[in-house]
Amino acid sequence: MRVFRTWSNVPPQLKGGVIVLGNFDGLHLGHQAVLARALEIGKANKTSVAVMTFEPHPRAFFKSERDAFRLCPFRMKARLIAAMGIDCLYVQAFNQKFAETPAEKFVEEVLVGGLNISHVVVGYDYVFGHKRRGNVEVLRNLTEKLDFEVTAVEKMKFDSGVRFSSTNIRKHLKNGECEDAAKLLGRYWEIEGRVVKGDQRGRLLGFPTANLPYKDYLHPRKGVYAVRAGIDCGADTSWMDGVANFGNRPTFDKMDTLLEVHILDRTVDLYQKHLRVALVEHIRDEQKFDGLESLKAQIAKDRDAARTLIKARKFSSGPAPFVPGLATLQAPFL
Repeated sequence: MRVFRTWSNVPPQLKGGVIVLGNFDGLHLGHQAVLARALEIGKANKTSVAVMTFEPHPRAFFKSERDAFRLCPFRMKARLIAAMGIDCLYVQAFNQKFAETPAEKFVEEVLVGGLNISHVVVGYDYVFGHKRRGNVEVLRNLTEKLDFEVTAVEKMKFDSGVRFSSTNIRKHLKNGECEDAAKLLGRYWEIEGRVVKGDQRGRLLGFPTANLPYKDYLHPRKGVYAVRAGIDCGADTSWMDGVANFGNRPTFDKMDTLLEVHILDRTVDLYQKHLRVALVEHIRDEQKFDGLESLKAQIAKDRDAARTLIKARKFSSGPAPFVPGLATLQAPFL
């Protein structure tokens, strides 16, 4: 997949195809359905398929949320989009000028004039343009004048009525409901980042950890998790079982937020590596201990609990820790 930071230098052979518009935070099952529909259209018409997304996320630009809310940063989002077979990704800078661009002008000057698109694919509730005045109806009203087609993918949900939405996923993660979030994502939710040198207390306790500073992400429920972790190698990432603590380490009176990951039953040099960590199950809330010995004893219990929880899921080898029972969703990410 080719990535373009500006649409003005796209080569002619990539123009004239299908484009999907959206933020795609998390790339959950609903997002996957939108991209899959675009790929079907592209294959039928023998054209390229592109995605246009926006950075920073508009909600972050307008500071409409005080707390971090993103389910995946750009690096992760790009990797997931590429894994679905998209030809190119346009990363539109979301700044004041772009925020003030009327919807009709964006379609006419960028999508048609700049990229010569033949087909636009969006979710049923997609909005865009100045003051969010653009929607599916606006796109359809422009099709005859500007000579392109529009497909709006209907609302996606389980038979139970639960909708595939980033909002629902965030609620589950804040409650420590990893499995419920994973069922909407089609995979366990991941945190990733560069491993940094910590206080090395874990090594002294007999449980060395890889430390990931925490920023630009939604904060899940604090506490200890059973996890799957791997050094990022894309589809070739090799996954390992682990136990992790997300929080502020109250026993040591720390204030910064950190994810500390201990790999089970093996010694691996993770320092300065880009680590992917999938949260499998919340084991317990973070708590303050009255001494190192009580902390050490609890960590041992957490390790054993994590080992049991992960073993019970019988993960197969593959590019990501998918949800058992949803094997059909693995194909786009192989």
